[in-house]
Amino acid sequence: MSLKWIKPTRDFEDVSPVYVKSFSGKGVKTASLRLSSMGVYEAELNGVRISDYVLAPGWTTKRLQYQTYDISSLLKEENTLCISVGRGWYRSPIATWREGEVQAQTLLPPGLAVELSLDGKFIEEWQVKEGCVRFSELYDGELYDANFTNCPLEAVESYPGPGLPLIPQQGELIKEHERLQPTAIITTPKGETVIDFGQNLTGYIELSLPENTKAKNKVTISFAETLDKHGNFYKENYRAAKSMLNYVCRDGSQIYKPKHTFFGFRYIRLDEFPLEACASYFTAIAVYSDIKRTGYFECSHPLINQLYENVIWGQKGNFLDVPTDCPQRDERLGWTGDAQAFVKAAAYNFDVEQFFTKWLADLALDQTKEGKVHHVIPDVLDDAGGSAAWGDAATICPWEIYLAYGDSTILERQFESMCKWISFISTTTKDEYLWTGGTHFGDWLALDAYDFENGGTEGRTRKDFLASAFYAHSTSLVIEAGKVLGKDVSEYEALYKSIVQKFKATFNTYTTQTEHVLALHFNLIGGKDAEVAESLADLIVADGTCLQTGFVGTPYLMHVLSDYGYLDLAYSLLLRTEYPSWLYPVTKGATTIWERWDSIKPNGDFQTVGMNSFNHYAYGAVADWLYSVVAGINPIGPGYRKIRIAPSPNTRLEWASAKLETRQGLVCSKWQVLEGRIRYDIEVPIQAEIVIDGETYYVEKGTHVFYGELPNS
Repeated sequence: MSLKWIKPTRDFEDVSPVYVKSFSGKGVKTASLRLSSMGVYEAELNGVRISDYVLAPGWTTKRLQYQTYDISSLLKEENTLCISVGRGWYRSPIATWREGEVQAQTLLPPGLAVELSLDGKFIEEWQVKEGCVRFSELYDGELYDANFTNCPLEAVESYPGPGLPLIPQQGELIKEHERLQPTAIITTPKGETVIDFGQNLTGYIELSLPENTKAKNKVTISFAETLDKHGNFYKENYRAAKSMLNYVCRDGSQIYKPKHTFFGFRYIRLDEFPLEACASYFTAIAVYSDIKRTGYFECSHPLINQLYENVIWGQKGNFLDVPTDCPQRDERLGWTGDAQAFVKAAAYNFDVEQFFTKWLADLALDQTKEGKVHHVIPDVLDDAGGSAAWGDAATICPWEIYLAYGDSTILERQFESMCKWISFISTTTKDEYLWTGGTHFGDWLALDAYDFENGGTEGRTRKDFLASAFYAHSTSLVIEAGKVLGKDVSEYEALYKSIVQKFKATFNTYTTQTEHVLALHFNLIGGKDAEVAESLADLIVADGTCLQTGFVGTPYLMHVLSDYGYLDLAYSLLLRTEYPSWLYPVTKGATTIWERWDSIKPNGDFQTVGMNSFNHYAYGAVADWLYSVVAGINPIGPGYRKIRIAPSPNTRLEWASAKLETRQGLVCSKWQVLEGRIRYDIEVPIQAEIVIDGETYYVEKGTHVFYGELPNS
């Protein structure tokens, strides 16, 4: 029997409907429930949640996930099953940014797909009622009235549903994780009561109110990521997102947390609160996909350690079912450019194989028949797509996931999509074997952007240069993937050869840091690599020994420097604390990665409010350099079936250490300056290569100790 779609017989408007089924459990041995919905749902049996999956069924495109639950252990003789459905991703403005379609999307019915089985017998005849959730929306927040009980039950009706295929749960479940207590209760210069949780996060607040709480008392809470330079609450960067929580109390002690929404925040402001604020009343709960932590890095430098923690929290906050660009403002979309820039670091930090498998499946489904990849997945923009480095998520992400985990299934599933992307470029370019024309973001938010200080976004790297470089790179990845799958890739090999030849002939000078980086990292120079690398190093020094790169150049910058003998310069960039640098936001109190290098300017002013998130992760791509170069942990076979450990110490750090749980087992790499030498402690789960001072050692599984010379000594 398939799931059946039901909906209320009338428009519930902003209220989240609660579908209700009462039934006898007497003598029942097994009970199962399958669910999906148009919106996000929360199901309770006899007042107990049936799962720790929050914001189910997640966010997909052109298909809907359904979940199967064994509820046998929750049965009583008499049972009431209640399923509340909120707007979620499906019936709110986030569902489509296409002009003229937003209102239509919000008016879709709050449908429920349900199948309740008791000992194999399917139970039907549901009813529905208004619930306590009077309003719930991802951008604007939630209104919950705890007094709104004993509503009359109403009839439901069958309907065809959204016309999308239902698939079993494919992605990771979204769950509650860390619970954070307030670190301070602040009275701002404006006289506002603000609570600081000490960490920018994605999730919501749990209220625990005391016995003396009175019915009809109101709680109104606003959310923000930061305070302004005067210490006042600042949320202008949320743009149109109201991001508020409204709660109407009942009598007595009570606990409440939102059912159908989430927020990005570090601070909350008590706009209306009936009691004296007490830290014990508030808990911040981090919510993100249930991805397993696999990587750890630390070193002797506390600011680098904080930078690394900021990367981890940025990934947590933006890996909420899809890899989003931000979790707080009226956006929260699955931008492809951010995902491809960060995917390698993501796979060091957490096990993201299942997470990306689901998201990439949606990317392929959203891809046009011509092969264009949309800017965001799920696609909610107005036919927008086809940008270099953004659409290249179609090739880069599957390849990086394959390298990290070693399962070629991801390549099998995505190979057609990878090929279609190359076809799109080949058939839309103005010049054969280059990628010219089209609409591209360029080196987004690069420091060399025109009028960067006043919100300029597009770096000065030539877009035809950038696009053609990624054309070559993506074609090379299709070749590599095809070889893994045993496919004939001779056509792509010939194409790649022609692209590289024409690139070298056309782009034989390099004007920006990012142009140098892309040409070197994608092997598009030929014969003068050392000269170009020296030119890059000189340019960085001339720029004040600081980077100028944006979303496109930054992920590769440090790798290029260390690959071509400029490791000390790379460390200088890493250790720089003045603006612009990775550590500058840390000195400003950042606990996640900023969208811009100067989200807060040195004078304390903010960048333009139109695009200034304090929880992005793209620039956190530097974490993969910490793992792979500083600690030296690298796969030389997919899924770490072959491992190479080649640490790169620098005496400006006293020590550095990384651990990584791979598909083969635990890898550990630590180095420390010790009595005028470097001591290396390395643990590998299989045979491995270890490179110390340029000499390669082939070792067996186990723990190994080496001593080497100090760098540059």
